[in-house]
Amino acid sequence: MTHPVQTSSLYGPLFSSPAMQAALTDTARLQRMLDFEAALARAEAEAGVIPPTAAEPIAAACKADRFDPAAIGRDAVAAGNTAIPLVKALTKSVAEADAEAARYVHWGATSQDVIDTALALDLKAAIGLLGDDLDRAITGFAAMADAHRNTATVARTWLQQALPMPFGLKLAGYAAALGRSRARLMRLRDEALCVQFGGAAGTLAALDDKGLIVSQNLAKLLALPLPDAPWHSHRDRLGEIAAALSILAGTCGKIARDVSLLMQTEVGEASEKAEEGRGGSSTMPHKRNPVASAAAMASAALAPQLAATILSAEIHEHERSLSGWQVEWPTFPALLLCVSGALRSVVDLAEGLEVDAARMQRNLDITHGLIMAEAVSMALAKTIGKQAAHKAIEDVSRKAVAEKRHLRDLLAEDVRITKHLTRDDIAKLCDPLSYQGVSQAFIDRLLAPLHDKKNKNS
Repeated sequence: MTHPVQTSSLYGPLFSSPAMQAALTDTARLQRMLDFEAALARAEAEAGVIPPTAAEPIAAACKADRFDPAAIGRDAVAAGNTAIPLVKALTKSVAEADAEAARYVHWGATSQDVIDTALALDLKAAIGLLGDDLDRAITGFAAMADAHRNTATVARTWLQQALPMPFGLKLAGYAAALGRSRARLMRLRDEALCVQFGGAAGTLAALDDKGLIVSQNLAKLLALPLPDAPWHSHRDRLGEIAAALSILAGTCGKIARDVSLLMQTEVGEASEKAEEGRGGSSTMPHKRNPVASAAAMASAALAPQLAATILSAEIHEHERSLSGWQVEWPTFPALLLCVSGALRSVVDLAEGLEVDAARMQRNLDITHGLIMAEAVSMALAKTIGKQAAHKAIEDVSRKAVAEKRHLRDLLAEDVRITKHLTRDDIAKLCDPLSYQGVSQAFIDRLLAPLHDKKNKNS
């Protein structure tokens, strides 16, 4: 493999999680290919396709530490894939213990059966790891959302102050988006990661009338769904998984982008956790950089390009492709590693984000109350109409800017306003938490499915 995220001890840790790195080593992936071969032998023995005495000697030899991944990789250059040299080496290993059993290694299967099923097992293991990290991130953001239900902050549109909102709503949005990705990936893990067993051309002709029975046995042994038929040249399921992985990376990137903006010196409303040696500068001692956010955004930028590569490889010729499936071999691991890196950083944010509620309040006051202009205008419109109210508040807002005074004070001096709103009314309307609409209901709705899932699992 040549992808820098996979092979580089220098850059790999920045863009992937240790758990995912371990799950996708050459040895781990080789073992999943061997798991297929062991399960195939047992499935065929159970169906009476090969002698019952052949299965266990074959399975006993299916241990990755008995084989040299580098040698198999070198031999794959001439063979065209890794399965051919692996099966050759496995047959030789079995023959050393049981020459008769060696005759039945890889019986009736083709190279793509081995590689595709191993890929399904790779993805199943990887999605499980992502699910664990998603649980941590969802739990962290959901807890913060509840804690900050009544923390007023600025809602920003086009990077400008728009209206006040509870900070808990932003955090609940993060938790819910991650929850949707988790549900999406778990569904695909259970439905889309199917066993591949079709033989040379997807008919299992080499097994006579036992092909379906062996397929059923194989799927049961590998704990994978059995598709209606082999899917050698139909990669739609893999395309859906690649898209789901990219969506998760994008969600992680969105969260990280928000946090990096909140960490700007001029904003300062939230920060990544402070630790010795974290986020510093090589020259500026005072710096506290958003390092987790940067890593998440970088990984999230890589993921869509890798997913696009998987999608572009869906175009296969006839029953088995010349090159489409080969594209997936280096690309899926790279995609999984990038997504794991983005999610690992978001877990860091979910479990360590430091919130400065006082700074949020100061930022709400930067415009001297202008952020509450819509609230006052809508209240006034109930008595004098929307257009007249808009014009009156617009006039007062311009005056507040010109005179650098607080909107609340100027509203209390304008007869067009005080004729319909008392000073107490104005003071209440200028309180950010008084103008949040149904934000609390939205927080409840966003968090309810997450709390329900947690309760079911507890």
